[in-house]
Amino acid sequence: MSVDSFPMSETQVKQQSTAAFYGQAVASFAVAMAATTVGIYNLQGDAWVRGFLAIAVLYLVTSTFTLAKVIRDRQEAGQIVSRVDQARLEKLLAEHDPFEKL
Repeated sequence: MSVDSFPMSETQVKQQSTAAFYGQAVASFAVAMAATTVGIYNLQGDAWVRGFLAIAVLYLVTSTFTLAKVIRDRQEAGQIVSRVDQARLEKLLAEHDPFEKL
Protein backbone atom coordinates (compact mmCIF):
# COMPACT_ATOMS: atom_id res chain seq x y z
CA MET A 1 0.00 0.00 0.00
CA SER A 2 1.49 3.35 -0.99
CA VAL A 3 1.38 6.49 1.13
CA ASP A 4 -0.74 8.15 -1.58
CA SER A 5 -3.53 5.62 -1.03
CA PHE A 6 -3.47 6.08 2.73
CA PRO A 7 -6.18 8.54 3.75
CA MET A 8 -4.81 11.54 5.59
CA SER A 9 -6.60 12.55 8.73
CA GLU A 10 -8.83 15.55 8.34
CA THR A 11 -7.02 18.05 10.51
CA GLN A 12 -8.51 21.50 10.53
CA VAL A 13 -5.93 24.28 10.38
CA LYS A 14 -6.52 26.78 13.15
CA GLN A 15 -7.26 30.31 12.00
CA GLN A 16 -4.56 32.41 13.56
CA SER A 17 -6.15 35.84 13.29
CA THR A 18 -9.60 37.17 14.02
CA ALA A 19 -11.71 39.47 11.87
CA ALA A 20 -11.02 42.30 14.31
CA PHE A 21 -7.27 41.83 13.95
CA TYR A 22 -7.61 41.77 10.16
CA GLY A 23 -9.68 44.97 10.26
CA GLN A 24 -7.17 46.65 12.53
CA ALA A 25 -4.30 45.70 10.21
CA VAL A 26 -6.13 47.07 7.15
CA ALA A 27 -7.06 50.28 8.97
CA SER A 28 -3.50 50.72 10.23
CA PHE A 29 -2.13 50.26 6.72
CA ALA A 30 -4.62 52.78 5.31
CA VAL A 31 -3.79 55.38 7.97
CA ALA A 32 -0.04 54.90 7.46
CA MET A 33 -0.32 55.26 3.67
CA ALA A 34 -2.57 58.33 4.00
CA ALA A 35 -0.21 59.98 6.49
CA THR A 36 2.80 59.25 4.29
CA THR A 37 1.01 60.61 1.21
CA VAL A 38 0.00 63.81 3.03
CA GLY A 39 3.53 64.19 4.39
CA ILE A 40 5.12 63.83 0.96
CA TYR A 41 2.56 66.18 -0.60
CA ASN A 42 3.20 68.90 2.01
CA LEU A 43 6.97 68.46 1.92
CA GLN A 44 8.93 71.62 1.20
CA GLY A 45 10.96 70.87 -1.89
CA ASP A 46 10.87 70.39 -5.62
CA ALA A 47 8.31 68.19 -7.33
CA TRP A 48 11.00 65.70 -8.38
CA VAL A 49 12.01 65.20 -4.72
CA ARG A 50 8.40 64.50 -3.71
CA GLY A 51 8.01 62.21 -6.73
CA PHE A 52 11.16 60.30 -5.80
CA LEU A 53 9.92 59.80 -2.23
CA ALA A 54 6.51 58.69 -3.50
CA ILE A 55 8.11 56.10 -5.80
CA ALA A 56 10.35 54.93 -2.94
CA VAL A 57 7.33 54.47 -0.66
CA LEU A 58 5.46 52.50 -3.35
CA TYR A 59 8.51 50.29 -3.90
CA LEU A 60 8.82 49.70 -0.16
CA VAL A 61 5.13 48.77 0.14
CA THR A 62 5.19 46.32 -2.79
CA SER A 63 8.41 44.76 -1.49
CA THR A 64 6.83 44.34 1.93
CA PHE A 65 3.78 42.60 0.47
CA THR A 66 6.03 40.29 -1.55
CA LEU A 67 8.16 39.42 1.48
CA ALA A 68 5.07 38.71 3.59
CA LYS A 69 3.69 36.41 0.87
CA VAL A 70 6.98 34.52 0.53
CA ILE A 71 7.20 34.00 4.30
CA ARG A 72 3.57 32.81 4.44
CA ASP A 73 4.10 30.43 1.50
CA ARG A 74 7.19 28.89 3.13
CA GLN A 75 5.29 28.44 6.40
CA GLU A 76 2.37 26.77 4.61
CA ALA A 77 4.76 24.49 2.71
CA GLY A 78 6.32 23.46 6.02
CA GLN A 79 2.89 22.62 7.41
CA ILE A 80 2.09 20.45 4.37
CA VAL A 81 5.37 18.53 4.70
CA SER A 82 4.65 18.05 8.40
CA ARG A 83 1.18 16.66 7.64
CA VAL A 84 2.60 14.25 5.04
CA ASP A 85 5.24 13.06 7.52
CA GLN A 86 2.53 12.62 10.15
CA ALA A 87 0.42 10.55 7.72
CA ARG A 88 3.42 8.32 6.95
CA LEU A 89 4.06 7.78 10.65
CA GLU A 90 0.39 6.95 11.26
CA LYS A 91 0.52 4.44 8.40
CA LEU A 92 3.63 2.75 9.79
CA LEU A 93 2.12 2.55 13.26
CA ALA A 94 -1.14 1.14 11.89
CA GLU A 95 0.72 -1.59 9.97
CA HIS A 96 3.04 -2.50 12.85
CA ASP A 97 2.09 -5.63 14.75
CA PRO A 98 3.97 -5.80 18.05
CA PHE A 99 2.94 -9.46 18.57
CA GLU A 100 4.28 -10.65 15.22
CA LYS A 101 6.86 -13.44 15.54
CA LEU A 102 10.37 -12.48 14.61
